[in-house]
Amino acid sequence: MEKQINTADIHSKNLLPLIAAASALRKMEILKSLIVETKLRKLPFKKIYEALLQNYLFTGYPSALLSLKLLKELYPNKRIPKAADMNLYNFRNRGEANCKKVYGNKFEKLISNVKKFSPDMAEWLILEGYGKVLGRKSLYLKERELCILATLAALKFEDQLYSHINGAFRAKASIEEIQSLIESLALLGNKNISTFGLKVLNRYKKEKRLSHK
Repeated sequence: MEKQINTADIHSKNLLPLIAAASALRKMEILKSLIVETKLRKLPFKKIYEALLQNYLFTGYPSALLSLKLLKELYPNKRIPKAADMNLYNFRNRGEANCKKVYGNKFEKLISNVKKFSPDMAEWLILEGYGKVLGRKSLYLKERELCILATLAALKFEDQLYSHINGAFRAKASIEEIQSLIESLALLGNKNISTFGLKVLNRYKKEKRLSHK
């Protein structure tokens, strides 16, 4: 049985990322409590929808479908947004732009490295990941990166978490915001998640010479 959490004490900025992480871990009772709390605080439905929708990139379709179904049950009268226009040309353009925002001058190196073991994945990363999904409206890039960061910390993907800590920082999230979020992940019932996340954050701070901040 899942441990109940006190959602009232959660900072509003951390609610969406915690929803993404709870979904990734399939902690459905906690996820339900978090969504109910967002309703009480009047966070826009579209933001919750987008946070859960983008998770399919990291957790797969089965997990995302399960969480989106729960969201609809909790918001039975909400109209679901229509599917976006599937314009691949636009996806590629905004995908490259968003990926460069996150990776900066490391963009070309990233794509080159991924192409070495999977040209398909390199193409999908731009077209589908940063174009079709992360380029959608309703969430700012900073909000998306913080949700991704929470999901990757929960799933303990170290290299990807490091990259998205950098992505969140480049998207104007402060180190203090990132640390607060990672610490709040302990609310999901496993302190090891926060411990893992903080270890990666501390490595990032040390390598970027941000330890004094």
